[in-house]
Amino acid sequence: MSTYRDFAHRGSARATVLRTVGTRERRSHLTAPRVPTVGIDIGGTKVMAGVVDADGVILEKVRTETPHKSKSPKVVEDTICELVLDLSDRHDVHAVGIGAAGWVDADRSTVLFAPHLAWRNEPLRDALSARLAVPVLVDNDANTAAWAEWRFGAGRGEDHLVMITLGTGIGGAILEDGRVKRGKFGVAGEFGHMQVVPGGHRCPCGNRGCWEQYSSGNALVREARELAAAESPVAHSLIDRVGGNVSDITGPLITELAREGDAMCVELFQDIGQWLGVGIANLAAALDPSCFVIGGGVSAADDLLIGPARDGFRRHLTGRGYRPEARIVKAQLGPEAGMVGAADLARLVARRFRRANRRRLERHERYERYAQVLRNSASPRGTTPES
Repeated sequence: MSTYRDFAHRGSARATVLRTVGTRERRSHLTAPRVPTVGIDIGGTKVMAGVVDADGVILEKVRTETPHKSKSPKVVEDTICELVLDLSDRHDVHAVGIGAAGWVDADRSTVLFAPHLAWRNEPLRDALSARLAVPVLVDNDANTAAWAEWRFGAGRGEDHLVMITLGTGIGGAILEDGRVKRGKFGVAGEFGHMQVVPGGHRCPCGNRGCWEQYSSGNALVREARELAAAESPVAHSLIDRVGGNVSDITGPLITELAREGDAMCVELFQDIGQWLGVGIANLAAALDPSCFVIGGGVSAADDLLIGPARDGFRRHLTGRGYRPEARIVKAQLGPEAGMVGAADLARLVARRFRRANRRRLERHERYERYAQVLRNSASPRGTTPES
């Protein structure tokens, strides 16, 4: 009869095995083949492709304009294939990873919806795999950027990380124990459409008061243009810079003036930074990560944005003063993050592809050896050999 000690020992041994398996899964990127892969970042205006090594170093990159969303899906696929084949002429490419600005299903094979492209339930992975003859992985661009920052950038060493990408709108991604949390249907991380102001500004998604209407590139430009159109005296520097043409006001111009000390532009960044902090506090209440990484084009404003965001976060954090505070840091990899992350995730697919090829080759060699044995055992004249 088993004693309690024997039972406890078996239980602890099983727990050790489970922990080992879990660690192996979480660290699968460490055992992936150290081979070059191609990462592709598809946005609303550009398609960027690059060959990336196992250390996250970009060996070469190329870019082209994104086909207009009125074009057929095949036109976009042609563009991707041209870039990959161009890079393949000079590099030994083992897999392709794609970060798409849109919703990608949990299997990372189909683009459910892309606002800037003609993809609607588009089976992108299978379509490209058939044309490129290498494995293809498809993921949301915020997921691939977060993976890159966790592997090579500002999120290294973090077990629980949330990335927020500030551009035209707000995107995001969640990493926990070295895994991207994609949700049941693959569309987790759409933080920009959390409602922060009931009945607030109308959002293109159809709702009102979404977070990205108060803390994004669009929000920054909208507020600046409204002040300029009203000929507010605080906007005189901005009005003079664009010669009175309000439509020429852009995010980079506002950032430039803020860095030069323009009071209104600094205040605009403080406003969207405060709203950024409110949203981060909400995410901290729900997810409790150890680190928030802020990326995207608007993050180029550095402490003009990050400083007010930290202040807003501390003021709105649930249980403030009685709980550890997550770090809020700027992303390190810049606009290449999505491309680098897509390439690195593709290396996991390359490993499976290489194993399948090796098994196929081994089977072929076994069949050849067996056929050779049969040929050698058969007499050339169809009779038994003379003794």
